Amino acid sequence: MTTTTTAAVDMSVDLAGMRLPSPMMTASGCAANGKELARFFDLRELGAFVTKSVMADARSGRGTPRMAETPSGMLNSIGLQGPGISAFVEQDLAWLHENGARVLVSIAGGTSAEFADVAARLAASEALAAVVGVEVNISCPNVANRGLVFACDPAASADVVSQVRPQLPPEVPIFAKLTPDVTDIVTVAQAAVEAGADGLTMINTLLGMVIDTDLLRPQVAGVTGGLSGPAVRPVAVRAVWQTRAAMRDGRLPDVPIIGVGGVRTGRDALELVAAGASAVQVGTAAFNDPSAPVRVGRELRDLLHEKGFSRLSDVVGIAHERMA
Repeated sequence: MTTTTTAAVDMSVDLAGMRLPSPMMTASGCAANGKELARFFDLRELGAFVTKSVMADARSGRGTPRMAETPSGMLNSIGLQGPGISAFVEQDLAWLHENGARVLVSIAGGTSAEFADVAARLAASEALAAVVGVEVNISCPNVANRGLVFACDPAASADVVSQVRPQLPPEVPIFAKLTPDVTDIVTVAQAAVEAGADGLTMINTLLGMVIDTDLLRPQVAGVTGGLSGPAVRPVAVRAVWQTRAAMRDGRLPDVPIIGVGGVRTGRDALELVAAGASAVQVGTAAFNDPSAPVRVGRELRDLLHEKGFSRLSDVVGIAHERMA
Protein backbone atom coordinates (compact mmCIF):
# COMPACT_ATOMS: atom_id res chain seq x y z
CA MET A 1 0.00 0.00 0.00
CA THR A 2 1.37 3.39 -1.06
CA THR A 3 1.04 6.39 1.23
CA THR A 4 1.21 9.96 0.00
CA THR A 5 2.97 12.42 2.27
CA THR A 6 2.58 16.15 2.17
CA ALA A 7 5.78 18.18 2.11
CA ALA A 8 6.22 19.95 5.45
CA VAL A 9 7.00 23.47 4.26
CA ASP A 10 5.65 26.66 5.83
CA MET A 11 4.14 28.40 2.80
CA SER A 12 2.62 31.31 4.74
CA VAL A 13 3.47 34.87 3.74
CA ASP A 14 3.25 38.30 5.33
CA LEU A 15 2.57 40.97 2.73
CA ALA A 16 2.67 44.32 4.52
CA GLY A 17 0.67 42.91 7.42
CA MET A 18 -1.50 40.79 5.15
CA ARG A 19 -1.03 37.30 6.60
CA LEU A 20 -1.83 34.60 4.05
CA PRO A 21 -1.54 30.81 4.37
CA SER A 22 -0.25 30.50 0.81
CA PRO A 23 1.68 32.69 -1.63
CA MET A 24 -0.57 31.68 -4.53
CA MET A 25 -3.07 34.05 -6.11
CA THR A 26 -4.98 34.38 -9.32
CA ALA A 27 -4.00 37.20 -11.67
CA SER A 28 -6.47 40.00 -12.27
CA GLY A 29 -8.65 39.59 -15.32
CA CYS A 30 -8.00 35.88 -15.80
CA ALA A 31 -10.69 34.43 -13.52
CA ALA A 32 -13.47 37.03 -13.55
CA ASN A 33 -14.70 37.53 -9.96
CA GLY A 34 -14.60 34.05 -8.44
CA LYS A 35 -17.70 32.07 -9.33
CA GLU A 36 -16.13 30.58 -12.45
CA LEU A 37 -13.06 29.15 -10.69
CA ALA A 38 -15.05 28.05 -7.62
CA ARG A 39 -16.43 25.20 -9.73
CA PHE A 40 -12.95 23.70 -9.89
CA PHE A 41 -11.50 24.22 -6.40
CA ASP A 42 -12.24 25.88 -3.07
CA LEU A 43 -11.11 29.51 -3.35
CA ARG A 44 -9.96 29.29 0.28
CA GLU A 45 -7.04 27.17 -0.95
CA LEU A 46 -5.54 30.32 -2.45
CA GLY A 47 -3.60 32.88 -0.49
CA ALA A 48 -5.90 35.42 -2.13
CA PHE A 49 -8.29 35.64 -5.04
CA VAL A 50 -7.51 38.67 -7.22
CA THR A 51 -10.55 40.20 -8.88
CA LYS A 52 -10.86 41.63 -12.35
CA SER A 53 -10.04 45.35 -12.27
CA VAL A 54 -13.16 47.28 -11.28
CA MET A 55 -13.87 50.87 -12.27
CA ALA A 56 -16.40 53.43 -11.07
CA ASP A 57 -19.01 52.71 -13.72
CA ALA A 58 -20.01 49.67 -15.77
CA ARG A 59 -18.04 49.20 -18.99
CA SER A 60 -18.78 47.05 -22.01
CA GLY A 61 -15.13 46.93 -23.06
CA ARG A 62 -13.71 46.91 -26.56
CA GLY A 63 -15.21 45.43 -29.69
CA THR A 64 -14.53 41.90 -30.91
CA PRO A 65 -12.37 40.06 -31.71
CA ARG A 66 -10.62 40.66 -28.41
CA MET A 67 -8.06 37.85 -28.19
CA ALA A 68 -5.38 36.30 -30.39
CA GLU A 69 -2.98 33.43 -29.86
CA THR A 70 0.75 34.13 -30.07
CA PRO A 71 3.79 31.85 -29.81
CA SER A 72 4.00 30.88 -26.13
CA GLY A 73 1.29 33.31 -25.15
CA MET A 74 -1.82 35.25 -26.01
CA LEU A 75 -2.86 38.80 -26.76
CA ASN A 76 -5.95 40.27 -25.11
CA SER A 77 -7.72 43.54 -25.79
CA ILE A 78 -10.71 43.35 -23.44
CA GLY A 79 -10.86 46.99 -22.40
CA LEU A 80 -11.55 46.57 -18.67
CA GLN A 81 -15.10 45.31 -19.15
CA GLY A 82 -16.93 45.14 -15.82
CA PRO A 83 -20.02 45.88 -13.78
CA GLY A 84 -18.77 48.99 -11.97
CA ILE A 85 -17.93 49.32 -8.28
CA SER A 86 -21.51 49.45 -6.94
CA ALA A 87 -22.58 46.17 -8.55
CA PHE A 88 -19.20 44.64 -7.70
CA VAL A 89 -19.48 45.23 -3.95
CA GLU A 90 -23.16 44.28 -3.80
CA GLN A 91 -22.83 41.07 -5.77
CA ASP A 92 -19.30 39.81 -6.44
CA LEU A 93 -17.53 40.92 -3.26
CA ALA A 94 -20.50 39.89 -1.14
CA TRP A 95 -20.41 36.42 -2.74
CA LEU A 96 -16.67 36.07 -2.18
CA HIS A 97 -17.11 37.11 1.45
CA GLU A 98 -19.92 34.59 1.99
CA ASN A 99 -17.71 31.85 0.59
CA GLY A 100 -14.75 32.64 2.84
CA ALA A 101 -12.37 33.84 0.14
CA ARG A 102 -9.54 36.22 0.93
CA VAL A 103 -9.77 38.93 -1.71
CA LEU A 104 -7.21 41.23 -3.28
CA VAL A 105 -9.41 43.74 -5.09
CA SER A 106 -7.99 45.21 -8.28
CA ILE A 107 -9.14 48.76 -8.97
CA ALA A 108 -8.69 50.95 -12.04
CA GLY A 109 -9.67 54.37 -13.30
CA GLY A 110 -9.27 56.80 -16.15
CA THR A 111 -8.22 59.57 -13.74
CA SER A 112 -6.66 59.74 -10.28
CA ALA A 113 -9.99 60.97 -8.90
CA GLU A 114 -11.78 57.91 -10.29
CA PHE A 115 -9.30 55.61 -8.57
CA ALA A 116 -9.94 57.43 -5.29
CA ASP A 117 -13.71 57.21 -5.78
CA VAL A 118 -13.56 53.46 -6.40
CA ALA A 119 -11.38 52.96 -3.32
CA ALA A 120 -13.75 55.00 -1.14
CA ARG A 121 -16.78 53.03 -2.29
CA LEU A 122 -14.94 49.79 -1.67
CA ALA A 123 -14.04 50.93 1.84
CA ALA A 124 -17.74 51.54 2.56
CA SER A 125 -18.69 47.98 1.56
CA GLU A 126 -20.28 45.68 4.14
CA ALA A 127 -18.02 42.91 2.77
CA LEU A 128 -14.79 44.82 3.40
CA ALA A 129 -13.76 42.17 5.94
CA ALA A 130 -13.00 39.82 3.02
CA VAL A 131 -10.51 42.30 1.52
CA VAL A 132 -6.91 41.53 2.41
CA GLY A 133 -5.52 44.19 0.12
CA VAL A 134 -6.13 46.42 -2.89
CA GLU A 135 -4.20 46.14 -6.11
CA VAL A 136 -4.03 49.53 -7.81
CA ASN A 137 -3.90 48.88 -11.54
CA ILE A 138 -1.95 51.92 -12.65
CA SER A 139 -1.03 50.04 -15.82
CA CYS A 140 -4.12 51.43 -17.56
CA PRO A 141 -4.44 54.65 -19.63
CA ASN A 142 -4.82 58.05 -18.01
CA VAL A 143 -7.63 59.62 -20.04
CA ALA A 144 -6.90 63.03 -18.54
CA ASN A 145 -3.41 62.93 -20.07
CA ARG A 146 -4.14 61.89 -23.67
CA GLY A 147 -4.13 58.19 -22.85
CA LEU A 148 -0.68 57.95 -21.26
CA VAL A 149 -0.47 54.85 -19.08
CA PHE A 150 -0.17 56.00 -15.45
CA ALA A 151 2.62 53.52 -14.67
CA CYS A 152 4.74 54.84 -17.53
CA ASP A 153 5.19 58.08 -15.59
CA PRO A 154 6.50 58.23 -12.00
CA ALA A 155 4.58 61.44 -11.18
CA ALA A 156 1.27 60.06 -12.51
CA SER A 157 1.82 56.81 -10.60
CA ALA A 158 2.50 58.69 -7.39
CA ASP A 159 -0.58 60.86 -7.88
CA VAL A 160 -2.88 57.83 -8.11
CA VAL A 161 -1.38 56.07 -5.10
CA SER A 162 -1.41 59.22 -2.97
CA GLN A 163 -5.12 59.70 -3.69
CA VAL A 164 -6.08 56.06 -3.10
CA ARG A 165 -4.21 55.54 0.17
CA PRO A 166 -6.34 57.88 2.36
CA GLN A 167 -9.57 56.30 1.12
CA LEU A 168 -8.82 52.91 2.67
CA PRO A 169 -8.29 51.81 6.27
CA PRO A 170 -4.58 51.83 7.15
CA GLU A 171 -4.67 48.10 7.86
CA VAL A 172 -5.66 47.38 4.24
CA PRO A 173 -2.40 47.33 2.24
CA ILE A 174 -2.29 48.64 -1.31
CA PHE A 175 -0.13 47.19 -4.09
CA ALA A 176 0.74 49.23 -7.17
CA LYS A 177 0.63 47.09 -10.32
CA LEU A 178 3.40 48.12 -12.70
CA THR A 179 3.90 47.82 -16.43
CA PRO A 180 7.17 46.53 -17.91
CA ASP A 181 6.78 48.94 -20.85
CA VAL A 182 9.11 51.53 -19.32
CA THR A 183 12.79 52.34 -19.51
CA ASP A 184 13.37 52.15 -15.73
CA ILE A 185 10.78 50.23 -13.69
CA VAL A 186 12.66 50.94 -10.44
CA THR A 187 12.03 54.68 -10.78
CA VAL A 188 8.28 54.08 -11.13
CA ALA A 189 8.34 51.63 -8.22
CA GLN A 190 10.09 54.20 -6.05
CA ALA A 191 7.52 56.87 -6.88
CA ALA A 192 4.64 54.53 -6.03
CA VAL A 193 6.15 53.38 -2.74
CA GLU A 194 7.08 56.86 -1.60
CA ALA A 195 3.50 57.96 -2.36
CA GLY A 196 2.10 55.31 -0.02
CA ALA A 197 2.05 51.93 -1.76
CA ASP A 198 2.64 49.13 0.76
CA GLY A 199 3.86 46.76 -1.93
CA LEU A 200 4.19 46.16 -5.67
CA THR A 201 2.69 43.77 -8.20
CA MET A 202 4.83 43.16 -11.25
CA ILE A 203 4.33 42.77 -14.07
CA ASN A 204 1.24 43.59 -16.07
CA THR A 205 1.04 42.47 -19.70
CA LEU A 206 3.39 43.82 -22.37
CA LEU A 207 1.90 45.89 -25.17
CA GLY A 208 1.82 43.79 -28.33
CA MET A 209 0.19 43.39 -31.71
CA VAL A 210 -0.76 40.56 -34.04
CA ILE A 211 -1.40 40.89 -37.79
CA ASP A 212 -3.81 38.47 -39.44
CA THR A 213 -1.72 37.36 -42.44
CA ASP A 214 -4.77 36.13 -44.36
CA LEU A 215 -6.74 39.38 -44.09
CA LEU A 216 -3.60 41.54 -43.68
CA ARG A 217 -5.06 43.59 -40.86
CA PRO A 218 -4.78 43.70 -37.06
CA GLN A 219 -6.22 40.52 -35.56
CA VAL A 220 -7.90 42.23 -32.56
CA ALA A 221 -10.39 45.07 -32.91
CA GLY A 222 -8.45 47.27 -30.50
CA VAL A 223 -5.34 46.93 -32.75
CA THR A 224 -2.93 46.44 -29.86
CA GLY A 225 -3.37 44.33 -26.73
CA GLY A 226 -1.68 42.92 -23.68
CA LEU A 227 0.74 40.04 -24.24
CA SER A 228 0.69 37.38 -21.51
CA GLY A 229 1.75 33.77 -21.08
CA PRO A 230 5.11 31.96 -20.87
CA ALA A 231 6.75 34.33 -23.35
CA VAL A 232 6.69 37.20 -20.83
CA ARG A 233 8.06 35.30 -17.81
CA PRO A 234 11.73 36.29 -18.32
CA VAL A 235 10.62 39.93 -18.41
CA ALA A 236 8.72 39.48 -15.14
CA VAL A 237 11.72 37.79 -13.50
CA ARG A 238 13.96 40.63 -14.66
CA ALA A 239 11.59 43.30 -13.33
CA VAL A 240 11.27 41.60 -9.93
CA TRP A 241 15.05 41.09 -9.79
CA GLN A 242 15.86 44.73 -10.55
CA THR A 243 13.36 46.04 -8.04
CA ARG A 244 14.45 43.67 -5.27
CA ALA A 245 18.10 44.56 -6.00
CA ALA A 246 17.25 48.26 -5.56
CA MET A 247 15.69 47.44 -2.19
CA ARG A 248 18.74 45.47 -1.11
CA ASP A 249 20.99 48.37 -2.14
CA GLY A 250 18.93 50.87 -0.16
CA ARG A 251 17.78 52.75 -3.26
CA LEU A 252 14.16 51.74 -2.65
CA PRO A 253 12.21 51.11 0.58
CA ASP A 254 11.87 47.41 1.35
CA VAL A 255 8.32 46.37 0.50
CA PRO A 256 6.83 43.04 -0.60
CA ILE A 257 6.58 42.18 -4.28
CA ILE A 258 3.87 40.02 -5.85
CA GLY A 259 5.33 38.39 -8.96
CA VAL A 260 3.19 37.67 -12.01
CA GLY A 261 3.82 36.81 -15.64
CA GLY A 262 3.79 33.53 -17.51
CA VAL A 263 3.71 31.16 -14.53
CA ARG A 264 2.60 27.62 -15.45
CA THR A 265 4.56 25.40 -13.05
CA GLY A 266 6.10 25.36 -9.60
CA ARG A 267 9.51 25.93 -11.16
CA ASP A 268 8.22 29.05 -12.90
CA ALA A 269 6.93 30.32 -9.55
CA LEU A 270 10.24 29.50 -7.89
CA GLU A 271 12.06 31.72 -10.39
CA LEU A 272 10.00 34.72 -9.33
CA VAL A 273 10.40 33.93 -5.62
CA ALA A 274 14.17 33.50 -5.93
CA ALA A 275 14.32 36.83 -7.78
CA GLY A 276 12.54 38.54 -4.89
CA ALA A 277 8.79 37.96 -5.03
CA SER A 278 7.03 37.02 -1.79
CA ALA A 279 3.86 35.85 -3.55
CA VAL A 280 2.96 34.67 -7.04
CA GLN A 281 -0.05 35.16 -9.28
CA VAL A 282 -1.17 32.71 -11.98
CA GLY A 283 -3.19 34.05 -14.87
CA THR A 284 -3.11 32.83 -18.47
CA ALA A 285 -2.36 29.22 -17.44
CA ALA A 286 -5.81 29.04 -15.83
CA PHE A 287 -7.50 29.34 -19.22
CA ASN A 288 -6.51 25.78 -20.16
CA ASP A 289 -6.07 24.47 -16.60
CA PRO A 290 -8.47 26.13 -14.15
CA SER A 291 -6.75 24.39 -11.24
CA ALA A 292 -3.38 25.95 -12.14
CA PRO A 293 -3.26 28.50 -9.28
CA VAL A 294 -3.49 25.76 -6.62
CA ARG A 295 -1.56 23.13 -8.60
CA VAL A 296 1.40 25.49 -9.01
CA GLY A 297 1.33 26.11 -5.25
CA ARG A 298 1.60 22.40 -4.54
CA GLU A 299 4.44 22.04 -7.03
CA LEU A 300 6.28 24.99 -5.49
CA ARG A 301 5.87 23.51 -1.99
CA ASP A 302 7.21 20.13 -3.16
CA LEU A 303 10.18 21.75 -4.89
CA LEU A 304 11.12 23.65 -1.74
CA HIS A 305 10.86 20.45 0.26
CA GLU A 306 13.11 18.61 -2.21
CA LYS A 307 15.69 21.39 -1.91
CA GLY A 308 15.68 21.16 1.88
CA PHE A 309 13.83 24.38 2.71
CA SER A 310 11.28 24.42 5.52
CA ARG A 311 9.94 27.94 4.88
CA LEU A 312 9.03 29.77 1.70
CA SER A 313 10.21 33.02 3.26
CA ASP A 314 13.79 31.69 3.35
CA VAL A 315 13.84 31.56 -0.46
CA VAL A 316 12.50 35.04 -1.23
CA GLY A 317 15.31 36.83 -3.09
CA ILE A 318 17.80 34.04 -2.48
CA ALA A 319 19.22 34.33 -6.01
CA HIS A 320 20.74 37.69 -5.03
CA GLU A 321 22.82 35.90 -2.39
CA ARG A 322 24.02 33.22 -4.80
CA MET A 323 25.58 35.36 -7.48
CA ALA A 324 28.54 33.61 -9.03
